[in-house]
Amino acid sequence: MSAAAELRRLLAAPGMLRAPGVFDGISAHVARRAGCQAVYLTGAGAAASGFGLPDIGLVTQTEMADRARHVVEAAEVPVIADADTGYGAPVNVVRTVREYERAGVAAIQLEDQAFPKRCGHLPDKEIVTTDDYLRTLHAALDARRAGTLIIARTDARGPAGLDEALARAHRYAAEGADMIFVEAPRSREEIERIAEVRASLLFNVAPGGLTPPIPDKELEHLGFAAAIYPGALLMPAATAMLKAIADLTGQRSETIDSPAALLGIVGMDAWTTVGERFQDAAQDP
Repeated sequence: MSAAAELRRLLAAPGMLRAPGVFDGISAHVARRAGCQAVYLTGAGAAASGFGLPDIGLVTQTEMADRARHVVEAAEVPVIADADTGYGAPVNVVRTVREYERAGVAAIQLEDQAFPKRCGHLPDKEIVTTDDYLRTLHAALDARRAGTLIIARTDARGPAGLDEALARAHRYAAEGADMIFVEAPRSREEIERIAEVRASLLFNVAPGGLTPPIPDKELEHLGFAAAIYPGALLMPAATAMLKAIADLTGQRSETIDSPAALLGIVGMDAWTTVGERFQDAAQDP
């Protein structure tokens, strides 16, 4: 059975599929040894652990596809892979799908943010128009050759509100997306409204982010087909490294308990300053 076919079987089974976030070979092996049925290749985790970069669109398609190959080999279970915005125009999306399929992933997540994208639980996100994203979605659906699932993610909740995010979710489902992912709801009530979308739904569990905590059992009761946990391994690992180096050097340790804290380790402030400097320069008369 192909990875995509196995993932479809898991999603069709009773209950909610839980996919921990992995970001390199050792995290993939840890998930495999624990008996996880699927894993999520987190873009933020791959950027931070593999390249020392924050999740603001700095990692390229080929770098992520290469990371996906290592994770697929180590995990030995279906891999749901973050592909950001598809890394360019529809023609680039076609190549992204081909490269990710060669890497062996079971599902590809594509979002409707404008490039350069930002971590879904950071402020100041920008989104493309629905029509622009549909060109991305259609390119991905047309390019796939291995039954790979295409997950349509909308980040519209932040910049445009929940109603717009739900309208996009319904549209993306109608246009053929295999799963729908509405990023960063702000309350239990918003989560319940997302659960009313008539599609196979994916939920992002992001402690310390914009979405309030909600038990897995409640997500399952609401009808979510799958949940991903991008920081479940990386945030504790980063915290453990900080403690180890603090013990070695006699300094005070830190706890990484949010996406923002994790990105802060890999230079988010410095990269933000660089971006603002060139944006200000472009706006000068």
